[in-house]
Formats: sequence, structure tokens, C-alpha cells
Amino acid sequence: MSLQLWLPLLAICALGAMSPGPSLAMVMQNTVGGGRLCGVIAGMTHALGVGLYAGLTVLGLAAVIVHQPWLYRVVTWGGALYLAWMGIQALRASGGDGFSFTDQASDWRRAMRDGLLVALGNPKLIVFFVALLSQFVSADLSAAGRWSIVATATLVDGGWYVLVALLLSHSRVLPWLQRHAAWIHRLTGIVLLGLAARVAMG
Repeated sequence: MSLQLWLPLLAICALGAMSPGPSLAMVMQNTVGGGRLCGVIAGMTHALGVGLYAGLTVLGLAAVIVHQPWLYRVVTWGGALYLAWMGIQALRASGGDGFSFTDQASDWRRAMRDGLLVALGNPKLIVFFVALLSQFVSADLSAAGRWSIVATATLVDGGWYVLVALLLSHSRVLPWLQRHAAWIHRLTGIVLLGLAARVAMG
């Protein structure tokens, strides 16, 4: 893939990763609740989910999902239910005194699950890749070119959310977040429930 074609691809992937939505809320929740390691793991596994959808796009399978209403509906409702579940968990936690960093610091398995499932359950990603990334995939594009698209989407997404996790877990930021833990839980819960409703309603 030429540099002239790759630079617009890089810009599109960066803008897609940085747009606010359920992914940002999920990484924030895992970082503030579980510490730097959980936030980084959530960001990296989210990138794996993004890479999977990018791979489906270059193989032409993502278009099949979009054009099969029942399959697309399964992904949409599955993602909405998972976001709603995360929102309810956040609201339930807001009744406590704050984040339990000691208990949650090693909860990397939950961070892995959240990152992957939020990516895979986000129908916006499927539409994003089919509508935008597919324009970079031509019939004569080499295998190396196709997988460079997948690698770019994966690395840009992972790099952005790992950066978010590192910034949120900074020694000057984390104590402030901890002091306002209950309100952050409430805000995150409301945002996740609102996003779940938005996804469910299309």
C-alpha cells in the first residue's frame, strides 16, 4: 500500500478511535476502577476486537453482517445488553465509598472481557469499517496491503486507548478520581445506559 493511500487510512482510523462512545467509557471505568494494568488490558483487547472487524472487512464478511438483518440485529442487541449490564454495575457500585483498588487491581480478566465484548458488540464499528475501510480494499490489492489495513486499524485503536489508560492512571489524576469515585460511577453508569438505549434504538 502506497504512503499516499495509507495516510488517509491512518487519519480515518484515528478519528474513529478518538470519537467518544462506549469504548471510551469502558476503558475509563476499567482504568479508574482497576488501575493502570486493567485499563491497558481493556484497551488492548478492545483493539483485538477492532482488528477482527477490520479483518472481516478486508475478507468481505463484514458486508454480509450488515446485509443480513437478523445477524446484524443479534450483534446490536447483544452489544446493547452488555452496555446496559455494565451501566447497572457502575450504578450499583456508586453506593459505596469509592473504588476498591486493592480488590480490583488484579481483575485483568474482567478488563479483557470488557474490552473485547464492547468492541465486538458495537454495531457502529461494523458500519464504520464497511462504509469507510472498504473503499481502501480493491480487487487487485495484495494480501500485504489488505493486512496492513487490519494492522493499522488495530494498532491505532490500541495505541489510543492505552494512552487514555496511562493518562487516567497518572499519579496526579488518579487520587482526584478516587476522591470523586461515587460520582464517576454514577456518571459512567448513566452514560453506559444511555449508549445502550441508543444502540438498541439503532
